[in-house]
Amino acid sequence: MLRYTVRRLIQLVVVVLVLSLLVFAWLRALPGGPVSALLGDRGTPESRAALSAQLGLDQPIFLQYFKFLGRALTGDFGNSTTVQPGDTVVEIFLQRFPATIELSLFAIVLAVLAGIPLGYLAARRRGGWFDNLSVGGSLVGVAVPVFFLAYLLKYIFATELQWLPSLGRQGDIEATRVTGFFVLDGLLTQEWDAAWDAFLHLLLPAVALATIPFAVIFRITRAAVLDVVNEDYVRTAESKGLLGSVIRRRHVLRNAMLPVVTTIGLQVGALLAGAVLTEKVFAFQGVGEALALGFERRDYPVLQMFIMVAAVIYVLVNLLVDLSYALIDPRIRAR
Repeated sequence: MLRYTVRRLIQLVVVVLVLSLLVFAWLRALPGGPVSALLGDRGTPESRAALSAQLGLDQPIFLQYFKFLGRALTGDFGNSTTVQPGDTVVEIFLQRFPATIELSLFAIVLAVLAGIPLGYLAARRRGGWFDNLSVGGSLVGVAVPVFFLAYLLKYIFATELQWLPSLGRQGDIEATRVTGFFVLDGLLTQEWDAAWDAFLHLLLPAVALATIPFAVIFRITRAAVLDVVNEDYVRTAESKGLLGSVIRRRHVLRNAMLPVVTTIGLQVGALLAGAVLTEKVFAFQGVGEALALGFERRDYPVLQMFIMVAAVIYVLVNLLVDLSYALIDPRIRAR
C-alpha cells in the first residue's frame, strides 16, 4: 500500500507541474492581457511598455513561468486587480473557499443520499414503472444545464413563491464568524436563527448543483447493482437461504459500491466547475463567483491561482479515490 501511495504522489506532482505550465501559458495567450486589463483603453504605448516591464511581461515566457513557480511555492500569487482590488489573491481565496466547500459538500450529500437508494431500488425493480420513471428523471438531470435549472429554481421558489432567499449566503443577521462555514458557525455559537438562515440560503444553489452528480451516481449505482445481482455468489447466497438483508448488505451493495465510490470522488472534483455558474446565479460569494468575476474583469492573478487550486483539488480528490479504491479492492494494489 505504501509503494502504491508513493507512486501516485509522484504522478500527482508531475500532473500539477504540467497543469501549472498550461494555465500560465493559456492566460498569457488570452486577448488583451494583464496590461490592457489594468490600463484599459486609455493606456499610452509608453505606459503600456512601462507596466509590462514592471510586471516582467517583457521577459521570455519560460523565465516568467519559473519566476511565477518560485513565487507560488512561497505562497505569493500576487494581488487582485479588479475582483477585490488591493487584496492578495491568497486572502480572497481563504475568504471565499469555505463558501464553495459548504455548497459542494451539501450538494454531494444530497446527490449521494438520493442517488444510491434510488439507483438500488430502480435496479431491483428493473423494467417497472419506478425504474422507467427514475431513469427518465436522471436523463433530465444530466441534460438540463446547471445555470438554467438555477434560474428556474430561483424564479419559482424565490421570486414567485417567496419560500427561499435568492441571493447571498446569509441575510441581514448579526452572526459570529468562527470557521467561515455559516451553517456550522451558527451551530457552534448556538445562534440558531443564523444557522437556519444560512441553511435556507444554501438550499436552492445546493439543489441546482446536485442535479448532475445525482443523475450520474444514480445511473452508476443502478448499473452496478444490475451487474452484481446476476453474479454466481449472489445466487449461491440466495440458495443457501440467507436473509435478504444480509445478501443486500454483504454481497450486493458492498461489491456494487466499488464503481460508485470512484464516481462520487470524481463528482466532488467536478462540483468545483459547476459551482462557477451556480454561485454566479445566486451571488453565493464563493470561489466560483470570484472565478466568474475574474473572467469578466480580466483579473489574471485571481484566475491564475484559482484555476490552479481547482485543478490541484481535483487531482487530490482523484488520489484519495484511488487510495480508497485500493483499500476496498486489494487487487488494485497489486497492479
